[in-house]
Amino acid sequence: MNLIILFEKDFVKNNTVRLKDRRLKHVLSVHRANLGDTLKVGLLNNKMGKGLITKLNDEEMEMEVELIDSSPSPLNVQLILAMPRPKALKRIIQDVTTMGIKQIYIIKTWRVEKSFWSSPVLKEDILLENMILGLEQGKDTILPKIEVVKLFKPFVEDSIPDIIKGTRAIVAHPGSQKESPRNIKDPVTLAIGPEGGFIPYEVEMLEKQGFESVNLGERILRVETAIPVILGRLS
Repeated sequence: MNLIILFEKDFVKNNTVRLKDRRLKHVLSVHRANLGDTLKVGLLNNKMGKGLITKLNDEEMEMEVELIDSSPSPLNVQLILAMPRPKALKRIIQDVTTMGIKQIYIIKTWRVEKSFWSSPVLKEDILLENMILGLEQGKDTILPKIEVVKLFKPFVEDSIPDIIKGTRAIVAHPGSQKESPRNIKDPVTLAIGPEGGFIPYEVEMLEKQGFESVNLGERILRVETAIPVILGRLS
């Protein structure tokens, strides 16, 4: 936990917060903090700063906080992600949040298993939990926006034109003959398929809307591996 995320409900006075949950346990067991120590803190969707520990025991911690710093700039990429395996989605949400992506669309495609959509990982509270973990790791306070889309064709035909406007639209597809571009300065909309990739029909639909299809080399990567690889090339 590189940053302790605070919530409005934590404030007991104007500049005083009280913590009793896993954040307290982390401060005690990992930070091994003591009374009078200063920790890095940030208010969700607001400023960051420091917190001076004024009370600390096994039951609760109080800090006097000063929030004056802005969060780091977001990554200039929005992500369209075919629903992966639920266990992988947890890690992906954490990782892309850490990397600074602020707009995520989780979509249904032909190769996405129907059972994935009944997974509790898509519940609002679970998505929030994993975004918070990503923010803590990346020292950021601004939550991404996540939209879950279960109809592929209407999404591509009706929503995609507005989503990609003003961006370079790229779909990662193992069958493409074009290698992924590098060091892109323009805003990017990145589409990543499920395990096995998009089917040709889906790639064609995306290309008709302005996406360029690219590959990541000869190796076939897992979704959770492909995302940081291509983001590293694009940035």
